[in-house]
Amino acid sequence: QVQLVESGGGLVQAGDSLRLSCATSGLTFSNDNMGWFRQAPGKEREFVAGISWSGGSTYYGDSVKGRFTISRDNAKNTVYLQMNSLKPEDTAVYYCAADVRSSYYSAVYYRERSYEYWGQGTQVTVSS
Repeated sequence: QVQLVESGGGLVQAGDSLRLSCATSGLTFSNDNMGWFRQAPGKEREFVAGISWSGGSTYYGDSVKGRFTISRDNAKNTVYLQMNSLKPEDTAVYYCAADVRSSYYSAVYYRERSYEYWGQGTQVTVSS
């Protein structure tokens, strides 16, 4: 059974940092591309960051570029999202997702439908 479990969310002040973790099981993790999405109340789900199976390629949404960093530890089957210089507009539920099928991740990393498995999400709240 595939499981993705996010952790590390919380309530922080603007300018603070958080590190989210996504622990996975049931995947051939080292073969899978991984992504982070977020969704704020009343808004559509938004692509945040993606990382290829090898970690050799990373991708970021425009709103987080330069502030967030995605990484992975294939030995631990875990993907991370380091979030720096947090802003109130970063407040959202953050979801980890696994893409197990895409052969050309560079072309599809931003698509929700590229990801077959999703975690339950972790809440990030940034106060001003």
